[in-house]
Amino acid sequence: MRIVDLHCDTLLRCFSEDQPLRENSGHIDIEKLKKGGSLAQFFACFIPFEGMDKGGTHYGRYELFQEMHALYRRELEANADVIAEARSLSDIERNAEAGRISAVLTVEDGALIEGEMDRLYELFDKGVRLITLTWNYENCIGYPNSPDDAEHQKGLKPFGIEVVREMDRLGMLIDVSHLSEGGFWDVAKYGSKPFVASHSCARALCGHQRNLTDGQLRCVAEKGGVVGVNFYSEFLRDGCPHSSLDDIMLHIDHMIKVMGEDHVALGSDFDGIDCTLDLEDFGKMGLLTDELEKRYGAVIAEKIMSGNALRVIGEVTGTL
Repeated sequence: MRIVDLHCDTLLRCFSEDQPLRENSGHIDIEKLKKGGSLAQFFACFIPFEGMDKGGTHYGRYELFQEMHALYRRELEANADVIAEARSLSDIERNAEAGRISAVLTVEDGALIEGEMDRLYELFDKGVRLITLTWNYENCIGYPNSPDDAEHQKGLKPFGIEVVREMDRLGMLIDVSHLSEGGFWDVAKYGSKPFVASHSCARALCGHQRNLTDGQLRCVAEKGGVVGVNFYSEFLRDGCPHSSLDDIMLHIDHMIKVMGEDHVALGSDFDGIDCTLDLEDFGKMGLLTDELEKRYGAVIAEKIMSGNALRVIGEVTGTL
C-alpha cells in the first residue's frame, strides 16, 4: 500500500547538517521512502522566523528559502531515477506509472511572503503547492496557536484573507496547522476550496493548543479537506515523551469517528520531531499500514494512507 505524507522537515535537516537526501541519519531519506512504500512525500521548507545561521553566514527568510529550494532541485536531479517533482495530481500519477516517488514542495510559515503578493506568485512558479499559513509567531497573514485563549481567537489579517483567496485561485493547498483557532475559522469562512491541517492531532485526546477541536475537525470534513495525523508525542498524549503506534491509532480512530473515513490522512512531521517513536523512521511505516488494514480493512486503510490526500490534491491543484 502506497503512502502520501503531508509534512516533513527533511529539507531543513539536509541543509543545516549537510546531509544528502539519498541516504542520511534522519527519519526520511530516499531509501527509507522506498522501504516504507512512499507514493508522494510533501517536503516543507520550514523557515525559522528570524532565518538561521550556518557556517558563519546568516540567512534571512528569503535567502534561506532560496538555498533550500536550490538544494531541493539538486537532490531531485541527482536522484531522478527514483524521485521526481509533482505539482498536481496528474504529476503524481505519471510519476507512479514511471516507478518514481513524487516530491511535493511546501512552505512552513507564510511569513516568507512578507506582505507581498508577488512573493506568493514566485513561490507558486517555483513549484510550492502548499503553504502552512503561520508557524508559532504572528506574521503578515495572521496569528499562531496560543495557550492564551484571547490570543488563540485572533483571526486572519486583511492581507491574510487576500492570501487565502489567491491561493484558492492559483490552486495551492491552504494549511491551518499551527494557525490560531480564529484564523482557522476565517480560512473556513473566506476560502472556497477544501483546506488541510497537514500535521495536527485531536484536542479531545491531547490538550495541546496545536491540536484541533472536534468542531474544527468537523469543519475540515464539511469543507472537503483532510487532517494529517502528526506523530509527535507532545500532540498525541499529554506529558508523554514517546510516540507509540497505539496513540497514533487512537487519534486516527477518533478522527474517523468525528470526521468520517474520507477526511483522515497522514502528516508525520518526520525530521521535525525529537521524541522516540515506535515508527522510528519512514521505513517502519508498514507497521501502521498493517494496523490500519487489520482494524479497518484494505479499502479504508488505503484512504487514510493515500486516497483521501490524493482526492484533495486533485480538487485543489487540478489534474493537469
